[in-house]
Amino acid sequence: MTKAKFSAFDVADHIKTPEDAALYLDAVLADGDAGEIAEALGVVARAQGVASIAEQAGLSRETLYRTLSDAGNPRLATLLGVLRAMGLRLTVAAA
Repeated sequence: MTKAKFSAFDVADHIKTPEDAALYLDAVLADGDAGEIAEALGVVARAQGVASIAEQAGLSRETLYRTLSDAGNPRLATLLGVLRAMGLRLTVAAA
C-alpha cells in the first residue's frame, strides 16, 4: 500500500488579492481573540510579502514579525499603518 503524501496547508498561499485578505481577516475578527487577529495579520503580510509591507508601514521586518505574532500587541497607529500597506482599512459594523 502506498502512503499518501500531503503538504502543509498555509492560508497565505491562498490569499491572492486584497479582497481575499479582507474576507480572511473579517472571519478571524468575527470570533478571534487578539492573538489570533495579530497572527492572521501576519499571515496576510506573508501572503503579500513581509519586506514590502514592513517598508510601506515604516517598520523593520523583525518588528513586523514580532508585532504580528500571536504574542504581539500592536498599537493602533501600527495596526492602521500595516492595514494601509496591505491595501486594507479598518471599519466597524454593528454586532
